[in-house]
Amino acid sequence: MTKYLISFEDGAMDFPEEDLPAVADAAHAVVQEAQDAGVLVFTGGLDYRQKHAVVDTDGMITDGPYPETKELIGGIFVVEVPTFEAALEWAAKVAVACRCAQDVREFFPFRRTDLER
Repeated sequence: MTKYLISFEDGAMDFPEEDLPAVADAAHAVVQEAQDAGVLVFTGGLDYRQKHAVVDTDGMITDGPYPETKELIGGIFVVEVPTFEAALEWAAKVAVACRCAQDVREFFPFRRTDLER
């Protein structure tokens, strides 16, 4: 089985404030469905108003996000399923629940031998 990252950009969940309880209920229902199906690896949202930092390759630490030219991830949903098509089906459920488009990517499997090339 393969792990897939289903994610959306920060700010993509653009709906009226009064819809938040319905969206939260729908999102929780999808999480529960994925748990019940045994495919959920991890899920969570990211709040860029909270303390965070960027550590550059030279070790320099900068408060806040990357420069404005970089997209920021607003939320993630990681599933482990047999096919890309199955990941797309879960992404569709997340998209409907969260009311925003989802990006689907396969995790590159890391093996120690990858470092020995």
